[in-house]
Amino acid sequence: MFHFIGSKFPAPVSVAMLAFAILIAAASASRAGLADNVKTETLPNGLQVLVLENHKAPVATFHVFYKVGSRNEQVGKTGLSHLIEHLMFRGTKKYKPEEFDEIIQQNGGELNAMTSENYTEYFETINRDHLDVPIGLEADRMADFSPQGFDAEKAVVEEERRMRTDDNPEDALDELSRAQAYIEHPYHWPTIGWMHDVQGLTLDDAKQYHAVYYSPQNAVIIAVGDFDADKVMKQISEQFAPIKNGPKAPPLDQIEPPQEGERRVVLRHAANLPAFEESFHVPNLKDPDAYALEVLSEVLADGKSSRLYKSLVIDKRMVIGVGAGSDLTSFDPPLFTFSAQMRAGVKSEDALAEVDRQIKELQEHLVSADELQKAKNLEEAEFVYGQDSIFRDAELLGVYQMLGDYKLVDQYLPAIDKVTSQDVQRVAQKYLVTTNRTVAILEPTGLLPQQAGGAPSGGTVRRWSGSLDGGVR
Repeated sequence: MFHFIGSKFPAPVSVAMLAFAILIAAASASRAGLADNVKTETLPNGLQVLVLENHKAPVATFHVFYKVGSRNEQVGKTGLSHLIEHLMFRGTKKYKPEEFDEIIQQNGGELNAMTSENYTEYFETINRDHLDVPIGLEADRMADFSPQGFDAEKAVVEEERRMRTDDNPEDALDELSRAQAYIEHPYHWPTIGWMHDVQGLTLDDAKQYHAVYYSPQNAVIIAVGDFDADKVMKQISEQFAPIKNGPKAPPLDQIEPPQEGERRVVLRHAANLPAFEESFHVPNLKDPDAYALEVLSEVLADGKSSRLYKSLVIDKRMVIGVGAGSDLTSFDPPLFTFSAQMRAGVKSEDALAEVDRQIKELQEHLVSADELQKAKNLEEAEFVYGQDSIFRDAELLGVYQMLGDYKLVDQYLPAIDKVTSQDVQRVAQKYLVTTNRTVAILEPTGLLPQQAGGAPSGGTVRRWSGSLDGGVR
C-alpha cells in the first residue's frame, strides 16, 4: 500500500479517527470475512464468475477483469492494452461508438475502465433493478469487438501520454525510474506505452491482441450488490456462456534478475520544484515479508505522526509531501518507492539523505510496541473501512481471484496482525539496501506554464480524470 502525505493529497488520519480505527481493527478479528458469502461458478468456456450479495443500498456494481496489462505486451508494441481499453468504448457490431456510455447513463448508472501493468478492468455501478443492462453490454463487447474510428482514438491516447507523462514532471520521473529499476521484466515500460510504439500500433494489432486476451478463459467477472445472487449468476451465465474463446494466452516467464548495485538517473525537465524517487525491489503478497513491508510503510509515511512526515515536512520543512510504499497485489514483485517534492531552495539529495537516515534507524533499532500497534491499527482500519464500498469489495475480490484465489483477501488482516517489530527491522535490513536501490532525481529546467495533471505514479491509467476510491480515472 502506498502512502503519500502532503498538501496535494487527502488529509491524514486524525487522533479521533485513530481511536475509532483501533476499535474497528479490534472488532475485525471477529467479523465475517469478505469471501465468506461469495458464490462462485466457472462457466464451460472457462469464465470465472463471483457474485456477492450486499444489501446496504439498492445499488449494484458489475466488473469484468481481463488478465492482461502492459506486462503482457511485447517490445515495439507497448501501450496496446491501454489502447484497447479505449477502443472497447468505440462500438461493436451491434452498438455505435459511445452508445455503451449513453445506455448506462440513461439507466442511471456510472461506468469507467482502467488499465494497469497487470490487468484491465471495466466496471459499472447502477440501480439494482438495471443490472441486466451492463451484463448484456459487457457480454456484447467481449464477443463482438469491432471498434470504429481507430486513428482518432489512437490520437486521443497519444495526447493523453503527452499530458500525463511528457508534460508532467513527476510522472515522467516515475517512468524513468521504473525503466532503470526493471531491465528484463515488462514492468520496464509504462502502462500507457512508449510514444513511438503507440504511434505505430495498427487496428490489426488491436484485433489480434483482443482475440487472445479478451476471451472468457482469460476473464473474471465480479458482481456485488443488493440483488439475489442466484438470479444474477443465471443472468451472467446466459449472456456469457455462449461466447467462444480465442487462442490461449502465451505464458509470461520473464523474471527480473536480482539487482546487484545502485542505479542512479537524473531527469532534467520543466518543473516547479525538484523531486526524487528512491525505489527498492520487494516481494508481493506471495511472500510473508510483504506484510511486514506494509506495516513499515505505515510507520514511515502514513499520517502526520509518521516518521518521514514529522522529520521532512514538520521539523526540517524540506518537502511539501512525502510518500512510501509498494503494491502488495502486484502480479510480479513490485518496487517499494519513497517519493517527495522539495520546498523551494531545498536540494533533493539533502531530503534523500534524511530518508536514508530514517531507513537506517529502522534497520538498527526496533520499532516500539506502541508505534507498531498504531501502524497495524491504521493499516487494518483502512482495509476495513474500504469494505463499506461495494465497488471496493468487487475490486478486492477480482484482484485476489486473478492472483490465484479470492479467499486470500481474508488473510490480509491476520497477516498484518502477525507482524512483529523484529519483522519490520528484518525487512528493512533485507530489502532497503544500497545495492537494491534505484534513485531518480528531478532537476527543474524552468517553471511549468501551469501545473500538469495526470494519473498517479505507478502505472494505472483510467479513461477520464477525477477521483474514484482513492485513484484517478
